[in-house]
Amino acid sequence: MDPKQFNTQILSLSDRLFRLAKSILRNTEAAQDAVQDLNMKLWEKRSALEEVENVPAFMLRSMRNLCLDNIRQKREEDELPVELEFTEPNPHQQVEQKDLVIRIRGMIDDLPELQRTIIRMRDVEGMELSEIAYVTSLTENAVSVNLSRARQKIRQKIIYEQKRVEEIVWKG
Repeated sequence: MDPKQFNTQILSLSDRLFRLAKSILRNTEAAQDAVQDLNMKLWEKRSALEEVENVPAFMLRSMRNLCLDNIRQKREEDELPVELEFTEPNPHQQVEQKDLVIRIRGMIDDLPELQRTIIRMRDVEGMELSEIAYVTSLTENAVSVNLSRARQKIRQKIIYEQKRVEEIVWKG
């Protein structure tokens, strides 16, 4: 693989790799470092990349494994910063929407690592179940089951929160 091919096939996926790394590591700097480390490793082994059938899935799987290795080594916990841009004209709606996003992000962060990774790959990155299965080394059925369980947990937490708010409103 020559440098031009490497740039088009590998470096063009850096944003996706960064988002995946950030969702797993929960730290912007660590995610940037992970992307850089993976790109360097892939550059060193670029000749072997020609044999890989699905390069994006291979890279995402490699990034996930690298991040999990980093977590095992460092055991650091950092929060994801909230960086959302809203186009709603009503400031009240913007605050409510931002609060909802923060709460749902927190709910996703509370999921087990595998479910958290799968729900982000599917619902944020828009990846297909087959790609997620390849990245996580699971069957498509196992990915589907984990995704369903993750969504169900989020749904239950939202319903619980809504009931709590209703109780507070009625008591207030």
